[in-house]
Amino acid sequence: MSQFAVLLKQTMGLDVASVGPALIERAVQTRMEALGLLDQNAYFLSLHGDAVELQELIELVIVPETWFFRDREAIIAVAAMARELMMNTPERPLRILSLPCSTGEEPYSIAMGMLEAGMPAARFQIDAIDICNRSLAFATAGIYGRNSFRGKLLDYRDRFFTPQEAHYVLDDAVKKQVRFRYGNLFAADFLATEAPYDFVFCRNVLIYFDRPMQEKAVLVLERLLKEDGAIFVGPAEAGLMLRNTLESAAIPLAFAFRKKRAEVKLASVQRASSPPLRSAPPAVAHKTAVVRMPAVRKPIVAAVQPQQKTAGQLQHALQLADQGRLNEAADLCAAHLKAHGPSADAFYLQGLISDARDDSAAAIQQYRKAIYLQPSHQEALEHLAALMEMQGDHSGAERIMRRAQRLKEQQDA
Repeated sequence: MSQFAVLLKQTMGLDVASVGPALIERAVQTRMEALGLLDQNAYFLSLHGDAVELQELIELVIVPETWFFRDREAIIAVAAMARELMMNTPERPLRILSLPCSTGEEPYSIAMGMLEAGMPAARFQIDAIDICNRSLAFATAGIYGRNSFRGKLLDYRDRFFTPQEAHYVLDDAVKKQVRFRYGNLFAADFLATEAPYDFVFCRNVLIYFDRPMQEKAVLVLERLLKEDGAIFVGPAEAGLMLRNTLESAAIPLAFAFRKKRAEVKLASVQRASSPPLRSAPPAVAHKTAVVRMPAVRKPIVAAVQPQQKTAGQLQHALQLADQGRLNEAADLCAAHLKAHGPSADAFYLQGLISDARDDSAAAIQQYRKAIYLQPSHQEALEHLAALMEMQGDHSGAERIMRRAQRLKEQQDA
């Protein structure tokens, strides 16, 4: 599969090692059967002169997995930042980019969050871009099943959706705020004629690229960002954004970054967005790249009262990790373990830090320690399953994920 892996990397940036070769093998075999071909080399050669067939292959290696308000903290933060920009520059229309947008849950969540925060519809527009035509068609329809609504905070569904048999139809007032279109982040002319955006959401897709492609992608994101704008990424991607030209926006759990030369007053945003202490998992099921395991945000120190010293230490470590200060966060976790003994939450946070450092082996070890101490630690289970999937242990990942799903169902019941 090496020749197909190289082609997919050149075309869409995908690092096959991040998803395992089995996914690519299945996609190639499916397309060969559809075309009645038996020779892999013949099929590979056909891809070079057939853009339509290449797109068909791309569609098969992209399995979208997302849901509404999956990244609630980031949406709270962008709504607060938008309000501040609206007050400071009332004539300025706000432009938001969701990339990749998958089946639409993210850009529609942003639109709902903005409307709920009191932003007039005429003051903002969201461009939602994806490389998968099937996902775009699904998103444009705006009709969703139960799997798109997860967790217990579903009040927005009553306000913005109309039940229709086994589905929910999104209101036109939300749909008209989002413009969907096809695009490839690594195309030479990607959004070349577009004006820069106030906010760019590119969460949990960089993890599917190797380091050179990650660097290339970040340069594209910087080009698309206004001088006083903000880029939102996934927690596992925070370290990639701490460059000479970017810095953390210091908004807890939003994983937002801005250009260093931009002068943005964020005090009111931090007050407006200060959510309770939550875990910050690298979003392992996502968007339009490939199947990873879903992550659910829950209190990281569920069994410790906020006023206790131990919770304060872990909260500080999490805040440091949010800011990309991974070494300091890791040192604080180690000090916590030395002072207070084994802790599932501390091991879990160490796993997140290792994930952000691209140290999968260490992350797996830490997640297993957390699960040993607390077998019901759902987040550790989900992240362990994701890493096992990445390393090709598909049956093991599925087994762990089923266990995590049972726990989630018990908690939601």
